[in-house]
Amino acid sequence: MTVLALALTDGMLHFELAAAYEVFGAAPAGVDVPWYDVVLCGPGAVRAGRFGLEPDAGLDRLREADTVIVPGWADVDRPPPAELVDAVRAAHQAGARVASLCTGAFVLAAAGLLDGLRATTHWAHTDVLAARHPRVTVDPDVLYVDNGTVLTSAGKAAALDLCLHLVRLDHGSSVANAAARRLVVPPHRAGGQAQFVTTPVPARESHPLTALLPWVLARLDQPLSVEDLARRAQMSSRTLGRHFRAATGTTPLQWLLTQRIRRAQELLETTGQSVEAVATATGMGTATTLRRHFHRTVGVPPDTYRRTFRAAPAPDSAPAPAPDAAPAPGAARRASPGGAPAPRAHR
Repeated sequence: MTVLALALTDGMLHFELAAAYEVFGAAPAGVDVPWYDVVLCGPGAVRAGRFGLEPDAGLDRLREADTVIVPGWADVDRPPPAELVDAVRAAHQAGARVASLCTGAFVLAAAGLLDGLRATTHWAHTDVLAARHPRVTVDPDVLYVDNGTVLTSAGKAAALDLCLHLVRLDHGSSVANAAARRLVVPPHRAGGQAQFVTTPVPARESHPLTALLPWVLARLDQPLSVEDLARRAQMSSRTLGRHFRAATGTTPLQWLLTQRIRRAQELLETTGQSVEAVATATGMGTATTLRRHFHRTVGVPPDTYRRTFRAAPAPDSAPAPAPDAAPAPGAARRASPGGAPAPRAHR
């Protein structure tokens, strides 16, 4: 079982803390995988807003965790507690994967874990983070950034996105989707999606994309183009692009590609279809095209991804490990673009 530690400190943002606990505290119904052993670690009794919390262990316990989650706090003008910074740094040096939620990025930056890396935080505080830590490349326009063993999220709901991303890395997209369904949230918002859009969100029943998106998802096996989507929505390609950017923060083409890759992940995890068959089922055309886009998006080839998340050998892949030799969390992450060393395996 993976040990996941929540690093507590006075003045924490209770939303981000609760978001992490909701995702990692209990496995979704019907999911039969080793879940997370969540440990609350703090210097003693702490408060998050008006809520008092008693930790399970001291901050020194962070060194024994496989994953450390650092929620943020409201007063970013106050430097993070030195004992928390030291404990988070020591945990990462011991091999833990460390993720910050919202302004928790200030702790990671103070610990030196973000030097030379891209990172994000709540959009209202990105300028402060950049000014205080000039060695960090702060991106104000994304939901989260994955650097391998160091991850950061934007604020509020983006904390859920990063937590579900971690579940996806550890257990695959099917399990992450089940976790998202339990929380009644979208199963996957890519990290590069915009934190916010300036255009007010239209009423659901009147939004021009309301009928289009389910129609597309039901036809991912077809070679749909942006022009096909525009025709279906009865608008020009330029107008469609404007609506997509306002509603999702991305382009129609990128959204469509993301949905195809997500469907490919699910098929690789749950079926024995060949890569060629998966390419056909996801509208990618050929195995070569699927492999190229899959590797660019996920960080590993389809065959490697399948071996990570399936115990049975697939028709076009090398034999998988024996059932009792399940991969460690983050196995797919070892080949991620961040190039960072993989975190420790299950304890």
